[in-house]
Amino acid sequence: MLHQLAIGSGLLVLSVLLSGTIFLGLELVLGRFRLWLLRPPLRLKASVMLVLVVLLALGMITASVWLWAAAYLFLGVFDTLEPSLYFSLVCFTTLGFGDIVLPLEWRLLSAMNAANGFLNIGIISTITLEALRRVRKMQLDGPGD
Repeated sequence: MLHQLAIGSGLLVLSVLLSGTIFLGLELVLGRFRLWLLRPPLRLKASVMLVLVVLLALGMITASVWLWAAAYLFLGVFDTLEPSLYFSLVCFTTLGFGDIVLPLEWRLLSAMNAANGFLNIGIISTITLEALRRVRKMQLDGPGD
């Protein structure tokens, strides 16, 4: 049991670090394109930023799902990539189909995988709202700092 908790905790930390790195990248993009965002058409550019944020969020989810799938493969929980990836995605999205289940000695990982997905949903919502808030605030405040 303790090895499952240790491995799952490590994967959760890595996933959060991935999310943080992607968020930092978004911060850098917002800063780099500040002047562009302040020129008309403002709403169109806010929409472009929304699309960028959603794509980054998709990248964040994809990276975390692949991280868990690679761990399942490395640990020998699954023999091939397809069931590892499928199981990770089903857990991450908290669908929990139950058509594939982990062996008893690894079942805690599935709950931690789902908790990671649930956590990422909150992170994605926060990043999306914060990015749009910052873009609109920059646009409304104008070119000055």
